[in-house]
Amino acid sequence: MKRFLTAVLGFAFLSVQAQTADEVISKYSAAMGGLDAFNNVKSAKMTGIATLQGMDLPITIQVINGKAFRIDVEVMGQSVVNSYKDGKGWKINPFGGAETATDVEGAELLDYKAQASLSNSLMDYKARGHQVELLGQEDVDGKKAFKIKLTSKDDGKVTTFFINSEDNMLLKSVSSREMQGQTVDVDTYYTDFKEFGGIKIAMTRSQKIMGQDFQTITLNNVELNVPVDEKVFDK
Repeated sequence: MKRFLTAVLGFAFLSVQAQTADEVISKYSAAMGGLDAFNNVKSAKMTGIATLQGMDLPITIQVINGKAFRIDVEVMGQSVVNSYKDGKGWKINPFGGAETATDVEGAELLDYKAQASLSNSLMDYKARGHQVELLGQEDVDGKKAFKIKLTSKDDGKVTTFFINSEDNMLLKSVSSREMQGQTVDVDTYYTDFKEFGGIKIAMTRSQKIMGQDFQTITLNNVELNVPVDEKVFDK
């Protein structure tokens, strides 16, 4: 009996390991509503609260899917803006030395570009030319998760995604970011998924740096396929 149980458990382990990155990604995409459903959304407007250093700050996100992205945050009576459209990006951040609209480039511009698509880079990695690798499983807050490494075609940047092995939803992602002249890993946790027009969106995204809370974005309203004026993305 002991040999039999050992054989069964060994078979179960091999079955888990036999899954490919594409199979995990396919199940994840389906759980989110499907890549086609995301691609069929023309525009989106989201509002909520960004919590940073104990402050709750109003936030508005506007997207023309695959083309343009803008995020506005009101901080102590001043506006912080990140905007992207058709390969060009700019920002206004009085607290970061950019008091007027300032061009962004390099890794920052690529990050803006990625946010202009409602589907994340994992869901349609092939179309974007990225590479993926399944790195096995890992626990995320007590949940078994598939660990997938994505390497960007554009700059070689690595993002690691953790997909819940039970419901195929995204639990966490890890990527690097330049902050005050240093490169740090940012852990982003995705919770409270809700369905809008056939696609699921994480209403809460919490970020940690070196285990410490950095910021949390909590959405309270999501509108899809609403009119968005393209001029708001222009510098």
